[in-house]
Amino acid sequence: MIRFAVSLCLALMLAGAAQAQAVRIKDLVEVDGVRANDLVGYGLVVGLNGTGDGLRNAPFTEEIMQNILERLGVNVTGEQFRPRNVAAVFVTGRLPPFARSGSQIDVTVSAIGDANSLLGGTLIMTPLNAADGQIYAVAQGTVIAGGVDAAGDAARVVQGVPTSGVIPAGARIEREVEFDFTQLSTLRLALREPDFTTAARIENAINRRVGQPAARMLDAGTISVDLRRTGAGSPARAVVAIENLPVEPERRARVVVDQRSGTIVMGEDVRISRVAVSQGNLTLRIEENPITVQPNPFAEGETVVVPRTNAGIFEEPGIGLAEIPSGTSLSEVIAGLNALGVSPRDMIDILKSIKAAGALHAEFVVM
Repeated sequence: MIRFAVSLCLALMLAGAAQAQAVRIKDLVEVDGVRANDLVGYGLVVGLNGTGDGLRNAPFTEEIMQNILERLGVNVTGEQFRPRNVAAVFVTGRLPPFARSGSQIDVTVSAIGDANSLLGGTLIMTPLNAADGQIYAVAQGTVIAGGVDAAGDAARVVQGVPTSGVIPAGARIEREVEFDFTQLSTLRLALREPDFTTAARIENAINRRVGQPAARMLDAGTISVDLRRTGAGSPARAVVAIENLPVEPERRARVVVDQRSGTIVMGEDVRISRVAVSQGNLTLRIEENPITVQPNPFAEGETVVVPRTNAGIFEEPGIGLAEIPSGTSLSEVIAGLNALGVSPRDMIDILKSIKAAGALHAEFVVM
């Protein structure tokens, strides 16, 4: 299965290498100022079926429960709670750009105490703060947990993560981010993958579309666009005019390997210099076969155990000394190794050795 996955990825790469595809500018860059903001809050989930926090182990749960009840007019000072149907949680969400008051966003709820499950629980009204300490949204609703927790007297089965869940459209925005996009005179485009060639191509595409030098490449990751020269009338119209322009991005030569699954992904521009490769596997095998020795009948003596050990070293078939000519693409090397029946694990070790020898001309990423 792993070898099939490697061969499939190689086939897809070779099929896509035949013709480079142009990509829209909006898929290559981020517009400076148009970004989401992270939100976080601390709240309480109630209505759990005996799977909540143990208040002796999570005193903060009792504290927040007292605060909520006192805000609702219930005096619980000095009272002792020991419910098992409440859990303290962190609530996280993202405030999207240009979000307006009254719109709703999704939130994630995660237990922070010793609760076993949040299945069936309801999040009580929880304010969500941004990094500036201001409240931007309020969350409340039924938690949808993505796991199963079943237990008996002597066994317990857990599937997934029942202590974390989501509330779709569970938070309502109460405050807007103060950012006037219409007052911008210069638009900055930030490349997701900084590259001088790609930035230059984006600059040329925008200037051809506008008809005058409105875009200017500042560095490998930034293009500045003078909105006054675009003739669009507003920053939003300018973004609409340029974000769908096709540009062929330049990619770095890169090899990515995942040691856990044996997956190898590579670009078409990866090249290998002239190098010789020899690979083999050694297996050490040790077997213990002790023998029990007993004295003859009616003879004096005692039963003893005599150790017997069989040890050996075996060399499995591997790759003999093979020379790879200069200018060979990595895809050709992988195809040859696949034809020889080399396992993905050994293939990754070979690629590491070629990179260490300085013959693999690409960025080597190991996950």
